[in-house]
Amino acid sequence: MREVSSTDVKSRFGEYLDLARIEPVQVKRTGRPVAVLMSWEEYEHLQAVEDAYWGAKADAAKKAGTFLSNDDSLALLNDLLHRPE
Repeated sequence: MREVSSTDVKSRFGEYLDLARIEPVQVKRTGRPVAVLMSWEEYEHLQAVEDAYWGAKADAAKKAGTFLSNDDSLALLNDLLHRPE
């Protein structure tokens, strides 16, 4: 992964966008990482991995009997919101 300063990205943004299509680019400000430029395809892949992870967690909770349905979640939230203090 290429590491570049935010000042360098500002002055050469197009170059780093092109590079981000090939590999992620870490952007640093005052020597600390603050952002990553990456291709749209890589971003979509990471989102799919995250969706699969949370889907698997929900399936495991459902099998364990600890999963609340949408209706049960809304009922619980309404009950908590309208409970006298």
